[in-house]
Parts: sequence; structure tokens; C-alpha cells
Amino acid sequence: MSSGWGPPPRRRPPWWPEGEPFPPTRRWGGRRGPPQFVRRIGCFAVVVLALTALMGAVAGSLLARFGIAPVAALAVVFLIMLVAIASGAMRRMTRPMDTLIDAAGRIESGDYSAQVPERGSPELRSVARAFNSMSSRLKANDEQRRTFLADVTHELRTPLSVIRGQVEAIADGMYPADSSHLAPILDATHVLDRLVEDLRTLVLTDAGSLALNKEPTDLAALLAEIVESFKPQAESAHIALESDLERDLAPVEVDPARIRSVIGNLLSNAIRHTSSGGSIKVELARSADQAVATVTDSGEGIAPELLPHVFERFVKGAESNGSGLGLAIAHGIVAAHDGKLEIESEYGSGTRLRMSLPLESK
Repeated sequence: MSSGWGPPPRRRPPWWPEGEPFPPTRRWGGRRGPPQFVRRIGCFAVVVLALTALMGAVAGSLLARFGIAPVAALAVVFLIMLVAIASGAMRRMTRPMDTLIDAAGRIESGDYSAQVPERGSPELRSVARAFNSMSSRLKANDEQRRTFLADVTHELRTPLSVIRGQVEAIADGMYPADSSHLAPILDATHVLDRLVEDLRTLVLTDAGSLALNKEPTDLAALLAEIVESFKPQAESAHIALESDLERDLAPVEVDPARIRSVIGNLLSNAIRHTSSGGSIKVELARSADQAVATVTDSGEGIAPELLPHVFERFVKGAESNGSGLGLAIAHGIVAAHDGKLEIESEYGSGTRLRMSLPLESK
């Protein structure tokens, strides 16, 4: 029982959540006390009332000499000041909103360059900042989409031209329909098939919906198998391919097929861009809680102006015959494994690609 004069304390109801204070403390927006804009409006109202009272008192004393009631004078002054101050405040508040609405209309019509000035109260500046960031991202995405479509069109044109030219020549009787003249058509269809599959993988990695069949994997054994499969190709190009793999690493939770495609792409690039008599080395070692695989070649290296963009789609050197999607796909696959793919290159001296993947805790 309560021994004081106040009302008895309220009991916690049985349905009240555990850990929550009872009775509840009144909060505004998750913080004690009213939010900042409410305090600002309250201060504004107090100032208006104070100024109105002061001006009303002055005007009332003056108008009393002319027989006008002080109360009526005060009411008139109050209304005049209230209308003037409210009009100015509304203009200041609606001007940024009008600008924001106009910019939103421009974005709706496809003009993603629309920006709004960041001015006004902190809340309005925050909204303007968010709007400008959104419009910048929309503009960058639109430019990337247009570039992507143009690049895809360019990559599709070459194999389709080969297929059309060969088929028309055979149909017109210029070429016999033998294996030597059908071979370019078959090669072009393989190019198209690889391009379509690469585009599909790239779209899935960009959307974050790439299917990964992860399983605990001995990364050293997987890399050794990949290196052995590439040795005949390296030997035919008179390139020394060797490996140095740490064998006692903990298993790595990866999709073996996807990681195989990543390492295969790195080795294919290394062999393609390393001249006869050069060397390629594949290494695997532990670094903290990461398994780090590196592919180092003594090839031609990458031009400095191209190096910052090698993981972007359709980026390739002037003499490259590839689609320019390989490294972009490899980067996306490694990122989907919560890993990192990095590159170091010196033009004319070779390239090193470093893949880091998280190790399983023993």
C-alpha cells in the first residue's frame, strides 16, 4: 500500500514486454523531450507573442489618446504582425520545397542532372542532400546502362557478321558447305554462347543473386588441379608455369566451380599476355584469417591509364581479343564469396592478381 498522499503506483500488466520500464516514459522520436523542429516552432511562437504583446502595448497607449479601445488596438496589431511574420516564414519554408518539387518533376521526366541547393533548416538541408545524392546515383546508373548496351551491341556485332557472311556465301554458292567453311560459323556461335553466359553471370553478380553452391574446400588441392590443367597450354606457348601452395590451410567455404572459373580466367589472361620464355607462378598462403592466392606473370603488364578500370565491364587493351568481361566477372564472383580481388601491375614488367578468401575457423 502507498503511504503518501499521491495515487497508488500502477502495477505492471502481465502483457507488458520484459525489460521495458513501466509506466512508460514519454519520448519524442526515440529521444527525451520534443524533437528539434518542435522546439524551434515553440521558440518562434514565443517570440511572436512577445513582440505582439510589446507592440500592442505601445500601440494601445498611443491609440488610447484617440479614443480607440486598447483591446481592439491590440487585436489589430496582433493580426497584422501575425500575418506578416507568418507570410515571411511560409515564403522561406516553401521556397526550398518548391525547388525540390520542381527538381523531382525533372527527374520524373528523365533529367537525372537535377540538383537542389542545400539551404534552410537542418531538416531541409538533410532532405536536399539526400535528394542530390539520389539524383547523382540515378545519373551514374543511367550512363552506365547506356554504355553497357552500347558495348553489348558492339560485342554481338562481330560474331553475327561472321555467321551472316559465311551463311550468305554458302547459300549463294560462293563457298561449298564443307567443314572448312562451316568452322568459322561454329567458332562464332561459341563466341556468342560464351558472351551470353558471361553477361548472365555479370547480371546475377550485379543483382547479388548469383547462386553459389558452397562447400568446405581444400583450396590448395583445387589450385593444384587447375594449374595441372593449364600446363599443356603454357608449355605450347613456351611459358614456365609453376606453383607454391601451402597445404595445411583450413578449409575454405566456397563454390569450387565458381572459384575454378576465376583462377582459370586469371591463368588464361596471364598466358595470353606473357611472351615465349616468360613465367607464371601460382601461390597460396595464409594471411591472418584469409587464404590468399596470387597469380604472378612476367608478361607485358597493364598500361597505367587502364589499370584503375580493369575490373569494369568491357574494359580491355587495344590489342586484346577478349570481351573485356572476364575480370569484371571474376571480381564479382570473389565479392560474392565475401572475398577480395586486387591487382598490381607495372607496364612492361608483369602483373600480379591477389585473391583473398575468408578461412573457416577450426
